Amino acid sequence: ITNTLRLWTHDNFGEDLIINVRDGNIYYWDESTSTPGNFTRAVALSDLAGADSTTPTIAKQVLVSDRDRHVIAFGADPRDDIGTQDPLLIRFSDQEDPTTWDPSSINTAGDLRISNGSQIISAIETRQQILVWTDVSLHAMQFLGPPFTFGLSQISENTTIISPNSPIAVDDMVFWMGANQFYMYDGRVKPMPCTVKNYVFGDINLLQKEKIVGALNSSF
Repeated sequence: ITNTLRLWTHDNFGEDLIINVRDGNIYYWDESTSTPGNFTRAVALSDLAGADSTTPTIAKQVLVSDRDRHVIAFGADPRDDIGTQDPLLIRFSDQEDPTTWDPSSINTAGDLRISNGSQIISAIETRQQILVWTDVSLHAMQFLGPPFTFGLSQISENTTIISPNSPIAVDDMVFWMGANQFYMYDGRVKPMPCTVKNYVFGDINLLQKEKIVGALNSSF
């Protein structure tokens, strides 16, 4: 079996949840519509009351930026071609509003496109920025405020990541597993010394790489 593992990402929007199945639709779960013993199902974000016609229907990952509360969809469909995924496109909603995605002079919705790589693999938020990996590069996404809302800069090229769930953020440091190396980021990308690197990378089934997950053991 070589099908891609079915991966989900989710993030809190207040008491509600934004949920995404990788390379599939984005869903919204409203806490106020559920009661103990009678929980309602999440609905497609594009089906929410007031959602505009450019609301994305496909993404690789979704998160809510803590600092400014924009819903961000990575690898989304463009607003002029809803339903057709662009694996390098990042779209973000209006601030505090998950239903407004069409940019205008009276909102902060918009989009950014990464030019290096063939697809976005993963994104993770730190205290200062959002790190975004493609299959060959690492980028930093930072909140700038009006009129640009977000800015995107390349941190490193020829940097790989092995799976969507391999990075882990610890304060402003990030650690992850690449295709043949372990890395850390503390303002710049560094290979990590590893005494078991040859053992790990010399005997690994890359057809199953989506199962690799990074986690923090705070005791060490």
